[in-house]
Amino acid sequence: SCSVGIINGLSGWTSSVDDSPADTITRRFRYDVALVAALKDLEEDIMEGLRETGMEDSACTLGFSVMIKECCDGMGDISEKHGGGPAVPEKAVRFSFTVMSVSIQAEDDNEEITIFTEPKPNSELSCKPLCLVFVDESDHETLTGVLGPIVAERNAMKESRLILSLGGMPRSFRFHFRGTGYDEKMVREMEGLEASGSTYVCTLCDSSRAEAAQNMV
Repeated sequence: SCSVGIINGLSGWTSSVDDSPADTITRRFRYDVALVAALKDLEEDIMEGLRETGMEDSACTLGFSVMIKECCDGMGDISEKHGGGPAVPEKAVRFSFTVMSVSIQAEDDNEEITIFTEPKPNSELSCKPLCLVFVDESDHETLTGVLGPIVAERNAMKESRLILSLGGMPRSFRFHFRGTGYDEKMVREMEGLEASGSTYVCTLCDSSRAEAAQNMV
């Protein structure tokens, strides 16, 4: 086990998901802990990418850049999806993320080298759930209250680095977030993220408007 926390101390609570009362309207992981778990799952792929590109450990001092695609969308009517368990509300909203790519910059080179790219970015297997809210996506007040701390944690991670042991060595990671997985209704909840009217036009990749204009057939 390891202790994980954002530098400015925004998250410091520890509680089991199972400890929450039955009438809880939301359950979620700490954002930094969820990212650590996702990177540890990709440890073999990241180390293989380092070996394939010939990047020695001495060239990794500048750290890794991780591109995260965030998604937040209503799940619709879930009243018939829970089987024979306890009654649950009929509507739910899920906030999740996908590790799109991991890249590294050598000390003697200005260009970043991508050592991992998610082969199936739209697969449920690569989409990591972060928060589940048992409310309708039109309930702006509740969603704002629930998603606010997530935004605060994400903003804190933008300004800090995560030190994580991969391949037996401590390595530095910096995260870049793209909110390309929001639908139109969620744009109002996550105001300020890359969504409607941003330079990113695709919910499936990180293509910008300029790139899309050049690549259209």
